[in-house]
Amino acid sequence: MHGSAALARIAPSGTTAMTDRAIELRESGLDIISLSVGEPDFPTPPHVIEAAKAALDAGQTKYTAVGGTSQLKQAAALHFARDLGIEVPASQVTVSAGGKQAIFHAMLATVSEGDEVIVPSPWWVSYPEIVRFAGGKVVPLLTSAKDNFRFTAADLEAQIGPRTLWLLLNSPGNPTGAYYPEEMLRGIGEVLRRHPRVMVLSDDIYAPINYAIDSNGGRPHATLANLCPDLADRILTVSGVSKSHAMTGFRIGVAAGPQWLIKAMEKLQSHSSGNPCSISQAAAVAAFAGPQDFLAEWRERFRQRRDKVVAAINAIPGLSTPTPDGAFYCMIDAAPLMGRFGDDMKLTLHLLEHGVALVPASAFGGRDGFRISFAADDARLEEALRRIEKALT
Repeated sequence: MHGSAALARIAPSGTTAMTDRAIELRESGLDIISLSVGEPDFPTPPHVIEAAKAALDAGQTKYTAVGGTSQLKQAAALHFARDLGIEVPASQVTVSAGGKQAIFHAMLATVSEGDEVIVPSPWWVSYPEIVRFAGGKVVPLLTSAKDNFRFTAADLEAQIGPRTLWLLLNSPGNPTGAYYPEEMLRGIGEVLRRHPRVMVLSDDIYAPINYAIDSNGGRPHATLANLCPDLADRILTVSGVSKSHAMTGFRIGVAAGPQWLIKAMEKLQSHSSGNPCSISQAAAVAAFAGPQDFLAEWRERFRQRRDKVVAAINAIPGLSTPTPDGAFYCMIDAAPLMGRFGDDMKLTLHLLEHGVALVPASAFGGRDGFRISFAADDARLEEALRRIEKALT
């Protein structure tokens, strides 16, 4: 007995593997602080919980349309217009069981054997595995800490070849927190105009956790479909409620793009999972259409945690990190310690033995470091930083 050829092309998620190991150790009685998973520690907003309860009370427990209810598609269209500046009709929006499913379906619906997909590295762990599962070839676009983990328009053009089909763009990004401001996105748009075959999957799931929104004098989050509307017919923008509204368990993602692609994704979804959970959809309507004022407070608390982590890490000999512009991650460079530990997996296992679960940079296509998620309460975060310092000094 054996798995399929497609299954053999992919590896398990490095982030979930470390999280699972931390849970095992915790259940065995060890005190483990997990900074390995990107999950806000804040409670889901009360109005969202009430919407879910109301949906249950109203008996909304039946099938919905495969691509989501009309109410949620309209609420998602409101979100795309209000928060990302993308005016899109509800007919060009689809709803999935988390943003990951939307990305999976977009790749499976378009990528053929040998097609190339440019993926900036360090990357979110699932990007390359989804591409490989679909039969595509991953073309890494390397970035570095000295450039705040961002590539330039010239870097992108150098990687485009005759088989390039997609660019996967995550801003603000996981695992680095890298954010592409307006001027950089416009440069990327100029490159894309010279290569009309290349599509872009713009993963904006962390858009509300963008510290540049406040530091740029109130300038809104920049995204490619808004800045380059002439390219909209080949841009798929992915968003959701998991990170912004602390709704990871609800499993709702949304995507906006050209109608042919939205229909193709829904065709796949009709055979893979069917509609997303009806109760989760009702909750997501409340998340998108309800009060948004709490987001500024959450963003400020994340900013304070970010600054605390950056200061603490840069004070530990052998570790360094740039200051991320968004999301709730820091990518830590530990290259000076590799002579002591050998590789970043051994380093993270050493830190795990000292009570802190982290994910090695190699899980993200990087090397010689690890990722910290600071989506944890302040007391646990401070204790974790103390343990890291003690373990390394």
